[in-house]
Amino acid sequence: MQTEDIEIKIDHITHCYGTQKALDDVCLELSGHNTIGLLGANGAGKSTLMNIICGVLTPTSGSVSINGYTIASSPEEAKQRLGFLPQKPPLLPDLSIEEYLRYAARLREVKDERRAVERAMEKCGITHFRKRLIKNLSGGYQQRVGIAQAIIHTPSFIVLDEPTNGLDPTQIIEIRKLIEEISSNCMVLLSTHILHEVQMCCRQIIMIAHGQTVFDGSIETFNSIIKPTSVLLTGAALPSHERLVRIPGVTGSEILPDRHDTVRISFSGDSDTVCENLVRASVEEGWMLHEIMKETPSADDIFEYLSNSPAI
Repeated sequence: MQTEDIEIKIDHITHCYGTQKALDDVCLELSGHNTIGLLGANGAGKSTLMNIICGVLTPTSGSVSINGYTIASSPEEAKQRLGFLPQKPPLLPDLSIEEYLRYAARLREVKDERRAVERAMEKCGITHFRKRLIKNLSGGYQQRVGIAQAIIHTPSFIVLDEPTNGLDPTQIIEIRKLIEEISSNCMVLLSTHILHEVQMCCRQIIMIAHGQTVFDGSIETFNSIIKPTSVLLTGAALPSHERLVRIPGVTGSEILPDRHDTVRISFSGDSDTVCENLVRASVEEGWMLHEIMKETPSADDIFEYLSNSPAI
């Protein structure tokens, strides 16, 4: 079922807990049907921002609007378009799945309660457990029930705060597939401190560090922020360190301890130019070069770099 187009405007949000500033002048504009990752270390301000977006927490200053409806002044209109799964799912353990979802549908004033419950259970793969008490479900299935209550009213914008937290690898894969399916016809904002999770699920990344937005862009841009500064050469007759550092652009070399046929080349300047210089020297001098590969930074390197850099 296709939902309406969605536009979220987060306008100069600041929030303080006493003298501690959890969020500092956060401004974002989100639109379209896709999955957006909200990335940041624990304590960066992700949950505070999500609670403010969903109207659970009133910011110290700033505003949030959903399709033109401000959370503060038009909460009913804004929240009709919003589904929310907090970090701790708001489940009632002594109810069955079906009872709980019917209760959630009534809270949302869903017109066709029975149909909405059936649709949410089917979408989340929990129909066969409909009579089972929530307290008797595994962690993965409890998360599915939590997501089901978030989509019971077919919202255009779904906010999931650490939805895979505490799950085992199999459960994480299942929840990831569910999120991908849901995001095909609405916007999903997914909060996590796990870099791999964002890279697997999301097309856009927003990163928060120390309460401020330090990155907002595509996954491709995120992965290419730090330029490579080393190259790996693999070959049967690689030259000495003294020869390598005479090649224009090369600043150093070291043999990898676990791969004696591979040398890490440090360089300055343009990586493509340095690689061309290395290949040319290999052909002229017969290095028997098997492979040349730029070393890209790990996701953790990017995370650390952005956490300690000005906003991009």
